Amino acid sequence: MSASADRPSRPRPSAARCARVAHSFVQAGVDLAELADRARDAGWDMVELDVLSDGGELVVAHDSGDLSRPGQIRFADALAVLRAGLPRATAIDVDIKTVGYEHRVLDAIRQAELLPRTLVSTMERSSLELLRAAEPALALGLSVPRARRNYLAHPLTRPAAYAMLAYMRRTLPARAARWLREGIADAIMAHWRVVTPRLVDAVADADGELYAWTVDDPSRLEALERLGVNGVITNHLARAATSVASASRAAGAASGASASRAAPGGA
Repeated sequence: MSASADRPSRPRPSAARCARVAHSFVQAGVDLAELADRARDAGWDMVELDVLSDGGELVVAHDSGDLSRPGQIRFADALAVLRAGLPRATAIDVDIKTVGYEHRVLDAIRQAELLPRTLVSTMERSSLELLRAAEPALALGLSVPRARRNYLAHPLTRPAAYAMLAYMRRTLPARAARWLREGIADAIMAHWRVVTPRLVDAVADADGELYAWTVDDPSRLEALERLGVNGVITNHLARAATSVASASRAAGAASGASASRAAPGGA
């Protein structure tokens, strides 16, 4: 049994439906009034909130470049707006971008009374271990692979990157199942390139959740939907909604399991 069995019920994706997760839903430069309107009208199943520490202050930011943008939003203020504006069924993914401020993030989530509906994700296992010890009830997600930039974008690093992706596709299912069963994480947040039928099955067998990031191509969204991931992290709700209808039609027309279980392709 997964270590998550004794935790409070967080809004979870339906087994019959792939959840839509808003990538970087809150960004610098958006005023809080506009953010409240977006939160009320969103229509997402989950929204993602990136957080960094800037001079001791927790702010909404994806990377260090965001810290120099005007209109920074305090993490606590963003949580307050989301708590007031989001439907209660909408979950929140708080993505910790680096180490050193995990307990402050947890304190902010507690103060906003959002613990039961929040998933905290990160690439750093050490952060998950700290959070698990501090708050066993908090749902945790491990992001893979642990990469800070796109190594496929440069011709010098591309061959090694493809080799590493192939290795991860072979080894990740067993490792992910172990992380889930050991209670290190409750969810695996996987780049779409490493998502395979074996990974989907391994995560499900370990009673975990599997989210694919970041998926904006409609055909890739459909492929992941058919594959059975719990959710996709995307920038485009309209494309995601279209893919749900298309995937449902495709699944109904499929004549065999192999047709509906092909891993998403593309470079």
